[in-house]
Amino acid sequence: MTRSLLALTLLAATTATTTTAAHAQEAPATTQALVAFDSKAPVNPTAKDLTIKIDNRVTPLINLAAIPPGGAQVALLMDDGLRTSVAREMNNLRAFITSFPAGTEVFVGYMQNGTVFPGTGASGFTSDLAAAAQGLRIPSGIPGSSASPYFCLSEFVKNWPGQAENQINPVQRSEGPVHKPRFVLMITNGVDPYNGSTSPLNQNSPYVDASVTDAQRAGVPVYSIYFSDAGFARSRSSASFSGQNYLSQLAEGTGGLSLYQSTGQNPVSMEPYLKQFQEAIARTYVATFPVDTNKKLVSLRTSTDLPKTKLRAPSQVRPGTVVAN
Repeated sequence: MTRSLLALTLLAATTATTTTAAHAQEAPATTQALVAFDSKAPVNPTAKDLTIKIDNRVTPLINLAAIPPGGAQVALLMDDGLRTSVAREMNNLRAFITSFPAGTEVFVGYMQNGTVFPGTGASGFTSDLAAAAQGLRIPSGIPGSSASPYFCLSEFVKNWPGQAENQINPVQRSEGPVHKPRFVLMITNGVDPYNGSTSPLNQNSPYVDASVTDAQRAGVPVYSIYFSDAGFARSRSSASFSGQNYLSQLAEGTGGLSLYQSTGQNPVSMEPYLKQFQEAIARTYVATFPVDTNKKLVSLRTSTDLPKTKLRAPSQVRPGTVVAN
């Protein structure tokens, strides 16, 4: 009798512990994503103006907060194989960097051999904008220097400079570090040389898909400006079409923008596109919402009733991702 009672007691205790652990594992994780409000008129959205669906289910919005001026990290990644005619843009790029609001942290890097090397200035992110601008140099112009811009991007977002120096946020219960909202601006032709032919019939690259997923996991929107590479014909080529198509896929998946599209011609000036990128950051908000933790990535859909306003956000997010504290 005593043994039976003891067995029942142990069974009940084990069941309760297992149930408690299961509930703990299934508890929603506070998750964040960057959402850009593109509107022709100035808007000041609040949480009631944004509807979020996770895996096609409406999810309550905990908070919606604007990114304060100077409250972002910006990585400018240039393909080291760009045509050296990009030298004419150096003054525009320096002015672009130094015109960020005080407090903005900037990193200048060059995509080479599947990774990113810092420019000649600071080795990591810096709020010394003049020093960051000094890190600019003319690309080497060697065809295929980047290996693949998508290899470079994946490696960069997974090993974001300085992230090990940040602290874990115990309130958000995130595995990732606390940091400012992050943005990437790539200047590249977007071609993936490892995906075989650049024919319009071959526009599904596993390497582009992998870079989209890696950026989504890191909570980083990726913007781009097309500029031709030294290894490809510059006008109306299949390579130009392919590269720009991939850059559009990258932007749509991460909530960024492909800022310049053409038939293969380089922009007359990057200045308006650089300004558009800065304006996009100013219109970006941090959305905070709960997500079940039993999935690696979940689909994210956003909508708003604000007139003449379009939203941009990543198509997928990782539960527990924190983009700002």
